[in-house]
Order: sequence, then C-alpha cells, then structure tokens
Amino acid sequence: MKTSTTAGLLLLAASAPGLAQAQTTTPETDSPAAATSSTTSRSGEPRATPPAGPAASRPEIGSQAQDTMVVVGSRTPKAISEIPGAVWVVDGEQLQTQINTGADLKTALGRLVPGLDLAPQGRTNYGQNMRGRSAQVLIDGVSLNSSRGLSRQFDAIDPFNVERVEVLSGASSLYGGGATGGIINIITKKGDGPGRHFSTQAGITTGFNDSDDVDYRLAQAVSGGTERVQGRLAVAYEDNGRQYDGRGDEIFPDIAQTDLQDNRSIDIMGSLDIALTTEQTLTLGAQLYRSGFEGDRDVYFPNLDASAPNLNDAEIRDGYSSDREPETDRTMVNLQYHHANLLGQNFYLQAYHREEEASFHAFPYATARGVEFRASKQDTDLSGIKALFDAELGERVSLTYGLDVDRETFDADQMYFDIPTSNATGGLVQQQSRVGPRYPSYEVDGYAAFAQADWRLTDGLTLAAGIREQHMDVEVEDFQNVPGGENDYDATLVNASALYDWGNGHQNWLQFSQGFELPDPAKYYGKSPDISVANNPLDAIETDQVELGWRYNGANWMTQAALYYAWSDKAVENAEDLSVSVVDEKKRDYGLEAAVTRYFDNGIDVGATLHVVRSEQEDEDGDWAKRDARYASLSSATAFVGYSDFDNGRSARLQASHAHNLEDDNDRQIDGYTTFDLALSQDIDVGTLSLGIDNLLDEEYSTVWGQRAAMFYSPYYGPEYLYDYQGRGRTYTLAWAMDF
Repeated sequence: MKTSTTAGLLLLAASAPGLAQAQTTTPETDSPAAATSSTTSRSGEPRATPPAGPAASRPEIGSQAQDTMVVVGSRTPKAISEIPGAVWVVDGEQLQTQINTGADLKTALGRLVPGLDLAPQGRTNYGQNMRGRSAQVLIDGVSLNSSRGLSRQFDAIDPFNVERVEVLSGASSLYGGGATGGIINIITKKGDGPGRHFSTQAGITTGFNDSDDVDYRLAQAVSGGTERVQGRLAVAYEDNGRQYDGRGDEIFPDIAQTDLQDNRSIDIMGSLDIALTTEQTLTLGAQLYRSGFEGDRDVYFPNLDASAPNLNDAEIRDGYSSDREPETDRTMVNLQYHHANLLGQNFYLQAYHREEEASFHAFPYATARGVEFRASKQDTDLSGIKALFDAELGERVSLTYGLDVDRETFDADQMYFDIPTSNATGGLVQQQSRVGPRYPSYEVDGYAAFAQADWRLTDGLTLAAGIREQHMDVEVEDFQNVPGGENDYDATLVNASALYDWGNGHQNWLQFSQGFELPDPAKYYGKSPDISVANNPLDAIETDQVELGWRYNGANWMTQAALYYAWSDKAVENAEDLSVSVVDEKKRDYGLEAAVTRYFDNGIDVGATLHVVRSEQEDEDGDWAKRDARYASLSSATAFVGYSDFDNGRSARLQASHAHNLEDDNDRQIDGYTTFDLALSQDIDVGTLSLGIDNLLDEEYSTVWGQRAAMFYSPYYGPEYLYDYQGRGRTYTLAWAMDF
C-alpha cells in the first residue's frame, strides 16, 4: 500500500512493525484532519470509516465495519475483511463508556472482548487470559510482557491516552513470546491536526460508604501543529480512596499482588509526528507512568509478638508506614520511521526502550524468629529494533518480511523488615533491616526473522502462510550459592490459513497458527542447586492452534464467532513456594468465542458476547483432566441494551457481565458471579456530562483473583481470608469531558 499524500504518511508512520495503529488514509486530501473520514484497503479503494468492531455503539453499514484498517492481524495496515482470524476493535467511545461507570482499563476490555477473561480487579491482571492462555499486551508496538511474569501489563497507561485497542484472538506466529492466547495492542492518541486542540476530563467515583470511599480523576491534553508537524502532550491523574464490598465492609488489601486502594497514578504522555517528505514520516513517542500506594491504612495483626504467632483475627487500621510501598514506575520511548517507497516497497522501522520498576506489598513469612515481613522490588529493562518490508508482488500476491531484535535485563531484591518493630505495631510499621537478593538476575537476547505471504487466489478466496524463526539466548547470574550459566533455544513457528468472502457480508476462515512462551527464568532458576542452568536448559513451550471462524456484517448486524482448539506438549505450574516448574504433561484449551450486535432504527441496539472455554491437562495415566482451577479460565458472557439519541446528544447503556463457576478434578472451585452496570450521558452547553453506576445491584462476591490467591497462598502462607480479595460493591461515577 503506497500513498504520496502528507496526510496518509502522517498516519502510516504510526504503523512501524508490530505497531497497533488503526490506519486511516485518503488520497483525496492533504489534510490530516480530514484523513480520518475514510479507510483504504490493500487494493487502494477508499471506504468510509465504521464504528470499531462487533461491539460498536452506533449503527453503520456492515461492509464498512469489515474494512476498518488494523495492524494487529498482520503487522501491516490491513482491512479486517482480509484477516483470517477473530479481530476485535474497541474504539475510544466504547472504552470511555466503560470508564465512566468506574471501570479501569482491564475491566473495560474484559467486558468488551469475548475471548478475554473478566478482569481480576486490583493491580494485577494475573489469570486474565485469552482463550485460556497468556496474551501479549503492547502499547504502540512496545511489548509490556516480560520473561518475568509480573502481570501488570494494564497498570501501564491511563485510558485518557488510549485512542483504541486492537485485539487478535488466538496464538500468533507473527509476534514474539507470550502470544499464545492472543495479542492486545493499545493505540495511544496522537495530535488532532493543524491548530491547537484541547481535551479535558474530570470525574469522581464513590460508593457512599465512608468519607474515604471516593476516587478522583483529572486529565488534560493539548495538541496542535501544522500539516507537516503535529504533537500532543497529555497528563492524566487519578487518586483512589478506600473500597468497600457489597456488604458495605472495607475490602482487605491484596497483600499478595497489591491492589489500587489509596493509590495515586499519573500518566504523562507525548507524541510528535513529522512528515519528512511526501514518502517518509517520523514519529516519536514518550511516556512517564507512575502508579503507587500513598495511604496510611493497612492490615493489623494483633498477636505477632505471641510465643506462637498466627495471622488470624487481622483487621484494617490507620497508622501504616513502610520503607517500601507498592508501586509501578515505567519510562518508555518509542521511535518509528516509515518510507512508503523504499526499493518499491513499504518499509517500517521501530526502535524502543522500556524501563519498569515494580514494588510489592510487605508479605508475612514464617521463620524460626517469628513472622518476618519482606517486600520485593523487580526491575526490567527492554530495548529492541523491528524492521519490516511490505511488498506487492503483482495484483494478487503480497509479502511481508522482517527482523526483530531485542534485549531484556532483569534483577530483583527483597527488603527485610525489622521483626521487633513489626511485632510491636502489629505489622503496621515496616522498618528496613536489610536488603538481599530476591531472584537471580538474567539477560535474554532475542533474534527473529519472519515472512508472511498472502495470495488472492480468486475474488473470494485468499490463502496465506507464514513462518517465524525465533532464537533466544538466556544468561543467568549466580544466586545464593546456586550457579548461573547460559543456554539458548530456537523455536520455529508457522501459520497457514484460508479466507473465503461470499460477497454478501458473510466470511469464513480456517486457520492454523503457532505461538510460544518462555518459562519464567527468575522463578525457575535459583530455587535449588538441583535446578542448575547447565543441566536444566529452558525450552520454548510451543502452542498449536486450529480455528474455524465466521463473521457477518449487514446493515443492521455485526457478528463474529470462532471455534478454536489449542494444545501444547508442556505446561508451567507453581509449587507451594510459588517457584515455577515445567511439567511434561500435555495441555489443551478449546471453546467458542462470539459476539453479536443488532441495531434498530429508533436508536436502540442490543448485543451479547459469549466465551465458552474448557482447559484440560493430561494426567499420569494419559487421561484428560480438568486443568487446575488456579490456572484455568472461566467461561463468561455479557449482554447489553443501549440507546442513542444523536439529535439531542444523549445515550444510555445497561449491561450485564457473568463469570461461570469453575471446578477442577481436585475439587478446587471458583465461584462465578453476575454484575450489572449502567451508563448515562448527556451533552450540555460545555462538554458532556455522564453518570455511571457500577455493580448496580450491589452484588457481594469474591474476585476470581481473590479465590485463586487463596488457593496459591493458603494455608502455606496464612489463613484463606487474608488473600480472598473481594469485589467492589455499588459505586457511582459522575464525569465531565470537553474537547475544544
């Protein structure tokens, strides 16, 4: 795809290899502002831009929806109608509707993307899988996943800075590690065209349980420039108070993975888009993000100084202070270059760097001296370069090929707190006594080459195939008398697909694809001299997937559904001490994900999503058993009814989210739940006013993460109630937004 217009180049520049930018180009105008009114397919035919994805909130012609341009499916701009896989696109309007009910980013996506599990709440997104397996999360093409599985990919950006989110379900051969369940690309907002533009948002959320039950949000952005240079600078701030469950009781802090009570976050994000020539563009993006605890309430243990202390009868009190508090700090720089006609091909180059520091809550450990509290801090640096060519080999054949190179470094320490001080204060005052290593440090160098070819065999049938050759070098340092060492591994990943367009809004596809994941080196090595690097090299765990899909977009319908079956020869599990083991037991996930929306002429739309998933693992006898409830995904469903009165600038949406019960073959069980949410909005003379009610019926429930945490940590680290993190009760959110 080539364009010579300044507008098209400014937009295409954002799609460096792996970048999740929605592409909107038009050859009829040089105005970047006007360029958002159409899309261009690989054939060059301009089409009107539709609402994004099957769950869109306003009616449009179905064929326009299929021609939304995304990068997530092929790493180059491509219409959804040309992708042989389930693609879900959440636009800014849909996302903001969820945020205005009081939801955070991972909660909003869990409600809108069928194959993605409902959110676990809190800071962690552990266990929020796609199709029962891990998903790779990116911001503008920069991976937020690390070899060390911290599960904080969504504690990464304020929704105010998100333009849209593109999601590809299922294993992907085109991306790196962690993409065994799907790809989630978070696309950030860019400049709004020539001239100055301002955007303001403010909101308040409360459950009216106490004076400290209140959250505040405030965000401001300014953008502007010329037709050749555009920039945007935004600051988003959120200040959370305490949270209360459906009974009106204060929710116990998540001492295992930390939560977002008394949390303050600030997201500073800037971008600069430059049209160097009519065929070359440069985009620079930078982000500073901090999300951390700043409160004085925490868990008080009344009997830590007893001769035989236990962790029962704890309560929440004022007076907490710690020399290390939970927080996430991230700095990211992203440089993208696009040449529309280098050697007759589109060329994309991306260079990036991400630094991340994650600190955890003080955690109680039983020792010979009594209960000792410790808190870890884990640092990850990731740098990389991606280069990609996109070539048209005639009218019916296209080829995408390129190289990915990256380096990840990791180290972690653990702060030990003074036992007498902890005992005297019931664990409310955590005073540093010493700092020691937490996990072995390591470095992972990755090199990958890939190629993907599409052949439009007939007007209706398109065949595609691709390959990715991945090489990884892992170097682990010595750790607590356990020797380190080096090893490497290779993974060859392939994909093949057939897509048939019936010419009447219906499409079907059949796809085979592979992905891989690397077991967590930090939790795999260093636990025992028996698990040395030399004698226990890490191997890539490959996932194979077969998918059969269908989508239909008519004038009043937007639908998509896919049956999938994914399997691997190995599985990753946690021991009682939470160290990682790789077991030679086959694992499989299979199910159905689907979404449907029906639009009516009177402004009403109704819809639903469904994800039915079954996760199994082969036991010692060769029989398939239900996978451990600590890891398996829950089936889920959502439903909504919406109303839009565009003439009077008002809208309403009532939605329900349901997580099904889950029980494994060892009688571990996760109880499902159902919540309802309501969102109302009205345009006023200055901006838009909205009211949202989250958990409308004040449902009392344990979060999925809370129930899993109780299985992971109890009774090994204490009683179950300490880890059973509760869901938040009914809250009300009043928000105001204005663009000018």
